[in-house]
Amino acid sequence: MDSHKDSKQKTILVTGGAGFIGSHLCERLVQNPSNRVISLDNYFTGSKDNHVPGVEYREGHTKDIERHVPETPDIVYHLGEYSRVEQSVLEPDVVHDLNTFGTRAVVGFWKNKQCKLVYAGSSTKFGDGGATRDTSPYARTKAENSELVRDTGESTRLPYAITYFYNVYGPRERSGVYGTVIEHFKRMYLSGTPCAVVAPGTQVRNFTHVGDIIDALILVGDRGQGDEYGLGNERTYSILDVAGMFGFKKEEIVMFPERLGNRMVSRIDTTKTRALGWDAKRALSDYIERFTSTNSRGEKREKRVLVFSTTMHPIAGLAEDSFADLAQALPTVQFDVVTTRFTKSTRRTESLTPNITLYRVGIGASIDKFLLPTLGFFAARRVASRHTHLFAWSLMASYATLAAALFKRTKRVPLLVTLADHNLDDLFFVHRLLLKGMISSADQVYGTHGTQEAAVARTIGKSLPRNSLGEGDAFANALRYAYADIIRRRQEKA
Repeated sequence: MDSHKDSKQKTILVTGGAGFIGSHLCERLVQNPSNRVISLDNYFTGSKDNHVPGVEYREGHTKDIERHVPETPDIVYHLGEYSRVEQSVLEPDVVHDLNTFGTRAVVGFWKNKQCKLVYAGSSTKFGDGGATRDTSPYARTKAENSELVRDTGESTRLPYAITYFYNVYGPRERSGVYGTVIEHFKRMYLSGTPCAVVAPGTQVRNFTHVGDIIDALILVGDRGQGDEYGLGNERTYSILDVAGMFGFKKEEIVMFPERLGNRMVSRIDTTKTRALGWDAKRALSDYIERFTSTNSRGEKREKRVLVFSTTMHPIAGLAEDSFADLAQALPTVQFDVVTTRFTKSTRRTESLTPNITLYRVGIGASIDKFLLPTLGFFAARRVASRHTHLFAWSLMASYATLAAALFKRTKRVPLLVTLADHNLDDLFFVHRLLLKGMISSADQVYGTHGTQEAAVARTIGKSLPRNSLGEGDAFANALRYAYADIIRRRQEKA
């Protein structure tokens, strides 16, 4: 028997214990003095700010669970997986690493330790009658893992339970690229930015308070056995319904392109969970009403973004063409683009489309890209004196980013840099240093997929910045995803 255990003590392992839901579970479990609670988290999305006194925290990947947790727990709550549907389309390798390799190791650990496993499955496998099961790496791996747990439990006769979460919200929600729906709305409300909604907006969700989720997990951990424990509030709301609860009017909503894996409806069955005595007690409408009544709406901001690009039509590549597609899809958002003339035929100021205004600098020759860091900075200052922008965006880490970085430093405007089709194979040493400097000057840097981001991170010798873009953060996240998705689709057609 483990030296830490006595006849009355129960050892409980929570993977992902520093995350949104995991930290609430740890907090509830540790309130029982008979519980020894261990958290294993790699802090991919978890945070040390979520640590709860009395919990033992181990940092590491679940695929190394045997090394990090030599103890024999009585129960394992496996919550430590990748958990964003649409974002998973852009980084399938990360999903495979966390959800496939990680969970296989957890299942092996469960079999070796002969304990009970409670697995946090995903309701995405039930979306649109099961049609969304394979539309994203997240949905696919979560469905496969729930089946792996079920089959293993039935064949080995080990105790297990599989739960299915439905759009969890509440304290400690994440923001940013891995953020939750309700937290995005809260950030947009507080910042006064336009409200970003993924089309068509009529997709419905079962929003469930994290307190109700934890109530259910404790019951399932104590008395649940088998599959199909639905953990969700049966009241549904459309995304546009939620926007209305926050007070966003129709003209304030920006409808972003539909996303792969974005289900319209999802089947929910709470029969087995209710049989344990559970019921969802908290309503989303009450939660939002409390939030809006105690927090003032931010001052409304323009739907306007300042863009830096080394070239723009008619001199265009993947990055510029994808930007034009994005702007066409967002006709109510204004884009002010600082770029080069590059050829004599282009005018200094012109409108590419009704919502794209080009501000060109240079003499109309290829040398303009070398002039852009300086001339582009002054052009951006002139534009900014007439308009207020949500944030600055450099389409690629190139000459335009140097102008954007200088503008950010002097005007205190947050900077997003995207990596469209960077090829690092033949990059000279000096260019690598320049790339490192440009990326370090940005608040956020994103590629079109995880492999590209990992390659850039290795090249510069540090992780890509993921700082807040301030008031424009939630809106920028929707824009960045839509842009990356357009690039991905163009690359697939090529």
